Amino acid sequence: MFDFRIKWDFHPKKIKNVAKKASFKNLGHAGAIIRLAAKQSIKRHRKASPSGTPPHTRRGQLKRSLRYAVDKGNESVVIGPTYTMVGRSGMAHEYGGFFRGNRYPKRAFMQPALDKNKRKVSNLWANAVR
Repeated sequence: MFDFRIKWDFHPKKIKNVAKKASFKNLGHAGAIIRLAAKQSIKRHRKASPSGTPPHTRRGQLKRSLRYAVDKGNESVVIGPTYTMVGRSGMAHEYGGFFRGNRYPKRAFMQPALDKNKRKVSNLWANAVR
């Protein structure tokens, strides 16, 4: 006959802190992955890209303007072109619309980057908390 005794200490605050730390780290990785994919989809070319494909950039300004930032308080990440570098042109490309009096067709580059990397991003959290 065997006699077993198990002692189990449960520390919810420690688990919550570990989960928050892992979430912050993985949000940063997710932002970097999606930003890189968006950057790689934008090609340098003198002529505009066809509608429905990622935009072309003449001088590389749109590519250089892509940034990501993790908001620790809201546990979220924001990825996209900075307003100070390209103004509203990034939005005009992504959704279609007007910029500086010109009509831009929809040339999404951020949404396809997210769609392309959904599996990779979700795998970041698979073993995040141990």
